[in-house]
Amino acid sequence: MPINASERLIVALDVPSVDDAKTLVARLDGVVSFFKVGLELYTSAGPEFVRWLISQEKRVFLDLKFLDIEQTVRRATEQAARLGATFLTVHEAGKAVAAAAEGARGSDLKILAVTVLTSWDASDLREMGVGLPVEDLVLHRARKAIAAGAHGVVASGREAAALRENLGQEGGKSFLIITPGIRPSGASADEQKRATTPADAIRAGADYLVVGRPITQAPDPRDATMRILDEMQKAFDSLD
Repeated sequence: MPINASERLIVALDVPSVDDAKTLVARLDGVVSFFKVGLELYTSAGPEFVRWLISQEKRVFLDLKFLDIEQTVRRATEQAARLGATFLTVHEAGKAVAAAAEGARGSDLKILAVTVLTSWDASDLREMGVGLPVEDLVLHRARKAIAAGAHGVVASGREAAALRENLGQEGGKSFLIITPGIRPSGASADEQKRATTPADAIRAGADYLVVGRPITQAPDPRDATMRILDEMQKAFDSLD
């Protein structure tokens, strides 16, 4: 079945207030219906905004990157599931992923393990005392996440192909790769150190793309979204 790009683009609502977020959602009405709520907006707006999005028939990627003791992660995940979120991020560390998978059991919530942030590169890992190359660490953490019950991972487009090639059998066909750090050709990379274009990420194996500033800070967010969707659709069609 052909893939519809509009169902695979997640717009990051990385804005400071509910009013800003609702304005952007309204401007993109009929174009995209999947939105990411991260730490900034969730701290400002709380779960009520997530409920509002779902009441508007939108899907929600709750990007809160849980990492805590097992009981806390499990219970927080249960709350995210009750909200009706589609995706929830958890850091792949300790037993956090397994606890989140347990908290999501019986719901439609999918747990995504964060491997290595797209704003980090090898030098950042060395500062943290990690000697592995980025790709090796991503694969290591993804493999652990699969074993712990994650439905997918968050990883840059630069590692997507290696994930598909090395973990295809372990993760199965339903294993998801969600790729942030997306920058259209010619756009500023900002602090993203492992950015990729929409087409490159899809051809590498990404299932969903998360796009923030290239849309939210564009003079015309709707037009910017349409252009990204066009590039995505051509890339998905080329995979057939």
